[in-house]
This record gives sequence, structure tokens and C-alpha cells, in this order.
Amino acid sequence: MNQSKSPVGVERTGIPPRAAGATPEEKDRYWFTHVYRGDQEKQLTLRALLMGAGLGVFMAMSNLYTTVKLGWSFGVVVTASVLSYVMWNSLRLLSGGRIQPMSILESNCMQSTASAAGYSTGATVSLCFGATLLATGVQQPWYLLGLFTLLTAGLGVFLAIPMKRQLVNYEELPFPTGTAAAETLRSLYGQGKEALQKAFGLIAGLGMGMLVGLLRTYGTFVAELSKTPWRLPWLENLQKRLFIPEDIALAGALNPLTRGSMAGLAFEPSVLLIGAGMIVGTRVCLSMFLGSVLLYYVVAPQMLAHDAANSQLAGYVPAFRMNPTGGFNPMRWAVWGGASLMVFASLTSLALDWKTIARAFRTLRGSSVTAANDPMRAIEVPNTWFFCGIFPFAFGMVLLLRLTYNVSVPLAIVAVLLSALVCLVSARATGETDTTPAGAMGKVTQLLFAVLPGSAGNATINLMTAGATTGAGMSAADLLTDLKSGYLLGANPRKQFWAQFVGVFVGSLAIIPCWYLMIPTKEALERFNPPAINMWKAVSDLLTQGAQTLPSTAISLIVIGSVVGMLIPILERLFPRAKPYLPSAMGLGLSWAVVFQNALAFGIGALIVWVWNRLSRRASDVYSTPVASGLIAGESLVAALIAMSCTLVGILAN
Repeated sequence: MNQSKSPVGVERTGIPPRAAGATPEEKDRYWFTHVYRGDQEKQLTLRALLMGAGLGVFMAMSNLYTTVKLGWSFGVVVTASVLSYVMWNSLRLLSGGRIQPMSILESNCMQSTASAAGYSTGATVSLCFGATLLATGVQQPWYLLGLFTLLTAGLGVFLAIPMKRQLVNYEELPFPTGTAAAETLRSLYGQGKEALQKAFGLIAGLGMGMLVGLLRTYGTFVAELSKTPWRLPWLENLQKRLFIPEDIALAGALNPLTRGSMAGLAFEPSVLLIGAGMIVGTRVCLSMFLGSVLLYYVVAPQMLAHDAANSQLAGYVPAFRMNPTGGFNPMRWAVWGGASLMVFASLTSLALDWKTIARAFRTLRGSSVTAANDPMRAIEVPNTWFFCGIFPFAFGMVLLLRLTYNVSVPLAIVAVLLSALVCLVSARATGETDTTPAGAMGKVTQLLFAVLPGSAGNATINLMTAGATTGAGMSAADLLTDLKSGYLLGANPRKQFWAQFVGVFVGSLAIIPCWYLMIPTKEALERFNPPAINMWKAVSDLLTQGAQTLPSTAISLIVIGSVVGMLIPILERLFPRAKPYLPSAMGLGLSWAVVFQNALAFGIGALIVWVWNRLSRRASDVYSTPVASGLIAGESLVAALIAMSCTLVGILAN
């Protein structure tokens, strides 16, 4: 019988390899027999929830700041794991050892709480409420902000339930941050020679990640500090001496075909993305890199020439709008094709796997099968929880949109249904590429509501419905990332779900005072010059004037993306042996939704592991994942600490 290694990250002494081509039932049985240990160790404890909630408050503040200031939010799974381990063991040291150590599953449960509080709230608030504030000049009441955040995050948590077994158990998508969190905890708690080797690899990657993270982000802290009365001149001088340009521009040397420079055509030394590429794998990363090369070096120059040739035609809307410096951002046009590709690829994959998905639902519904005959049924989150949770949250969202933002009931229901689609696409993209396409999915919602009767021309409806779907998608992707970590460690999924649910409530409460302290008025928000929020408002302004204001070539791009998105999964199913040589649909779609420098970083990560495997497969198997996890943990940890510091300085300065 052909054998294969255990699932990624599952490395327990004495475990036999799993048979190749295992059925979903065999995968479940293997995991439960050889990996699961949720009944052997503490997991969902009060101390884990309290520490996770405390960390989650700070993470929520940090993500709010970075989303407003920089236009991005960072995953906090690995950061929370490292911080909790250090903090708890520091408390044990101060108590003279009287405090009992946390088990590895407690730490995993804690990071689920912190991650839900930190990642599922800040971006939701800043993007839709920030764009609405810029559009109307009026702050929304605190109770609406908190309720909206809770409902969107709750929708995402419950919508992730039916996706977990398919994406995590059966397809075994890598979810690189979840894998990195599991590897980090395993190294922190591990014993023996191999655990020690992996710990050294993790520490080396952690040091490199922290160094690069410091060089990339400390300038933000210095700039924030320079606005306060207690500025530190010596730190500003140090920054000037050590300053390394964040982007080493490649446009002039590599892209003579375009006028000016394209946004994102640079090398940004983010080892976090390189580490993610090391875990994601060659196929997805190569698809991202080649897709980005195709956009930046072939399609964008052609479209620029097409714009120039047709600019005088009546009614022609150019693909690219040049900025005063002569540059342009190709993503503002390309995102329509990338988003449609990801949406249709996800729907096609869902349709092709309908038998497996139906089987996963059947194993969780009430039946004559007992827990003794199907032990997974006793620990997986049952679909009864899904139905009991989704209807109150969906009803609450429909009611909130109707009563507060004057969205008709049919349109509000469409927004909730669209949230399920966005959750599916976001979860699959995150599982394959470690990147949640929140911006791209938000634009899909904005485009749809720009043409639906009853919402066209209404900026508030356009923004709030997009905020609802985007927030749900980010929450679902975050929960599945946490569940991937728990799956690799052998945790009880039900207990991890409750930890995530607690985190959603904590984050929704914490984000309210943070938002109003940081952004008291429209003028305060404008001083940040928030890139992502400005983009949301710009798309809303464009689309509320009618879909005809889209670039003239955008519709064609959407159609092409849809066809390619359906074609790739079908070819994978018809010709399974050719799958390794076909482009990844998610990687290809995402390459047109993220800038070139990010796709390049993913490609570098995959190349490192490929070369490493060629030189020494054994060393790569032992060290590559710990090193990659350390890179992710190091940079995200420093980014989180810098963001927390900036948040604190900003609040004190105001």
C-alpha cells in the first residue's frame, strides 16, 4: 500500500504514516486516533479566556490603528501565542512556581480568544464606519458601532462552521498562519532532540523576523512620537542614521514600457510574507508571482496604451487614472478580474465537491449514529449550533440595516446571503495563500449594490452592506485559521469555537472606546490620510454614480476572470494528474488583488523551500516550517508592539 506522511504539522512520536488517497472518513479516523488529545489536557479554562481577552483588547486597538494609518491589518494568532507564553511564565516565575503552567491546548485556546477579539473587529469598524464618516461627516452612535461589529463578526463565526471539515479536515489547506501558530507552540512546549532542533530554527527565524519588522515599522512610531510634546530627538536622529527605504523601487530599471511608476512595483523586505510563502507551497506562490508579472509587465502597459488611444472617445472611461507624479495603481482596475476569478473558482470548487460537503453535513446532523460509533460527532461543532446561531445574527443584521440605514428587507437579506459567499471565498483564499482578500470582496459587494434596485446611488447603503460582508469574511477566515492550529495540535473544535465566540464579544466592546478616542471627528480621520478608507469611499463615490462609471474594460475583465475561475477547478477535476502543473485559481486571482511586491515575497519564500528541498530534504523537513513560523511570528510580533505603542501615544497626545 502506498503511504504518505501525516497531515502538515502533525508530528507525534510513533504515529504511523497515513495511507495515500485516504477518504474523508479515513482522514477523520486517523486524526481522532493519532492526533486528538482534547480529552487528555485542559483547554477551555477561565485563565485562558481571561488572558486571551486581555491580549485581544490590545490587539484590537493595534489593528484599528494600522488599518486606519497604513491600510492593512495583521493576523494576531502567532503574536498572541508567543505573548501569552511569555506573560504566563513570567507570572509563574514571579510567584515562585506556585502558579500552574498552561497546557499547550490552553495556550491555543487563549490565542483563539485574542485573535477573534483583535482581528475580527478593527478592520470592520475602520473601513465602513470610517468611509461613512468621510462621506457624511457624522459619527455613528456608539451602540450602532458596537452592535454592527458584533453582528458581522458573529455571522462570520457561525458561517465558518459548515466550512471547517471541508477546508481543514479533508482538503487540508495549509492556512500558513495557523500552521505557524501550531509550530510555534509545539516548539515552545516541545522536548527531545527534534523539538530542540525545531526550537532553534524557530528562534533563528524569530530573530530575523523581529529585526526586519523593527526596521520596517519603527519609523511609524518615531513619526507618531514626533507629534507629541515628549518627542525624543535622539530617537529621531537614530532613525535618520539607520533609515532604510521601505521600498527599493524597481520600476525604472525593470519596467521601461510604462510612463511613470506603478504602485507596488517594488521589493518590500517583508519576511512575514516570505515565511508565509515557505508554508503555502510552490504552486500557489508561483501562480501569484507569474500572475503579478503578467499584470505589471504585459497587461498594464497594454491597457495604458489602450487608454491613450481611446481617451478621446465619448463615454470612454480609462482603466488607469494617472496621479500628479505620473504614476498609477494597476490594482484599482485589476481587482475586478481578480475578485471575480476567486469568487467563481470558489463556487465551482463547491459545486464539484458537493458529495463530500453533503457527507460532512450528514455526519453532524441528528441521526441514529452514536458518539461511540462516530467519535468525531461528539467533538466537532454540530450544524445544530450553526442553525441556532446563524438565524439570530442574520435576523439582527437585517433588522439593523433596515431600521438604522434604511436598507429594504430584500436588500438586507441579499447582504446576509452575500456574506456567506464572501466567507467562502475569504476562507479558501486564506487557507491557500494566507491572505484574506477583504478589499476585493468589499468591492464585489459595492459593485452589486450599485446596480440593485433600491440601493443604487445611496453611498451609506453601499458602504454598510460592504462592511457587513467584509467583516463576516474576515471573521470566518480568522476562525478557520485558529481551527487549523487546533487541528494540528489535537484540540477539541467545540471548545475552540467557544473561545472564538467569547473573543468576538470582547473585541466588539473594546473597539468602541478605541474608535471614538482615536477618531473623534471627521477632521481627526482626515489627518491620518487613511489609504484603505479613502479607497472605500472613492469606490463608493464612483459606483453610486452608476455602474457606467466603471472603467470601460472592467466588465470584460470580470467576464474573463469568471471564465478562468470556473475553468481551472474543472480542469483539475477532469485531469487530476495535471493539477500540479495547472495554475492555482486562488493564487492567480489574488495576484491581481495584491501589489507586485507582496506576490514577489511569496515567490521568494516558495523558492527558498524548493532549493532547500533540493539541497537537503531531511533538513528542510525539520527546519523549514519552524523557520517560516519564526519569520511570521517575529515580524508580526514587532508590528503588533509598534502598533500598540503608536496607539497609546496617539491616545495620550489627543
